[in-house]
Amino acid sequence: MEIPFTIGNKTFVLDRTKAEAAFEGKRVINGRESAAFNLLPLKYTWAYEIYRNMKANHWEPEDIGMQKDVEQWRSGQITDNERWIIRMGIGYFSAAEGIVGDNIQSVVREMVTAPELKLVLGRHAHEENIHADSLLYMISSLGINPHECEAMFEQIPTILRKNDFVTRTSKLLRRDLDLTLPENKRLLAKNIFLFGQCMEGTQFYGLFGMILSLYRQNKFPGIGQMFRYTLRDESNHIEVFRNLFMDLIEENKEIWTPEFREELRDMMREAVTLEKEFISDCLPVNSVGLTLDEFTNYIDYIADRRLEGVGLDPLNPAINNPLPWLAEMMDIKKEQNFFEGRVTDYQKSSSLATVSEDEY
Repeated sequence: MEIPFTIGNKTFVLDRTKAEAAFEGKRVINGRESAAFNLLPLKYTWAYEIYRNMKANHWEPEDIGMQKDVEQWRSGQITDNERWIIRMGIGYFSAAEGIVGDNIQSVVREMVTAPELKLVLGRHAHEENIHADSLLYMISSLGINPHECEAMFEQIPTILRKNDFVTRTSKLLRRDLDLTLPENKRLLAKNIFLFGQCMEGTQFYGLFGMILSLYRQNKFPGIGQMFRYTLRDESNHIEVFRNLFMDLIEENKEIWTPEFREELRDMMREAVTLEKEFISDCLPVNSVGLTLDEFTNYIDYIADRRLEGVGLDPLNPAINNPLPWLAEMMDIKKEQNFFEGRVTDYQKSSSLATVSEDEY
């Protein structure tokens, strides 16, 4: 169908059929190639909606005061166990956030073809940079030797095993691949599931819970606040990769075999085992008002939520959430600045996103 536009003495004829064909040609992978980064017409509207939520939730580490944290760190108010949790949190996440961001930029964003998917993935990677920046801010504020953090990430066996678990699949995708082949489609789907549901969606949550438990006890308010904002960001990241995974499967149904589904469940099972080992290193003795069992049970609960979110059977169907208070930590539309006594709004009024307790 041709649609003419006459402006003055000139007539422009647009072919609606070609425009509709361009829309239909959009795919997660193997889609229509275009030299222009043209978002319109939007096909994956969820990607643009999440992108807007991400923008609305923007925050900067330096806006959060660290004076109280520094005072506590230098005082005798903090136990060795609590210091260890903070060190493990900063040491692990300071590099883990970079692993996630690099996988987004160098693997997933390079392989998807729809511009709106590239848009939201670009924002996702940007937020990983903010998270990494926040950890550097914590390190410099507390006066922690950065070489200690590097050593923790490279020398603690449970961290090394978590590292290898997520990077070995990513490495297999860092080459020219024919994404029309089912085995390569499955490899990309595994990567998206691994980083979205296993790593960010499950393996980040043990330390999140520990640090936010300290925050509930009025310990390390600045660090706790940054982790609250990070956790809110992670809810969007998990949803980006969940939707991306589901659309990839929907467009390539031939890879969604019973064997592949069980392979993904086995990946989550391995992720849970590795995370529980890591949690026992973060919390060698019961501390911060909670027990080791509560944190490990929480990982089981979160893992099943992630599996069910992508249509897979849970590993522990009857388990309940042992940390319901963690969801309450997400009600952070407005916060009272601890030192300046003013209200800071880290979510723009143009797009007030809310996170329900069901997300956690």
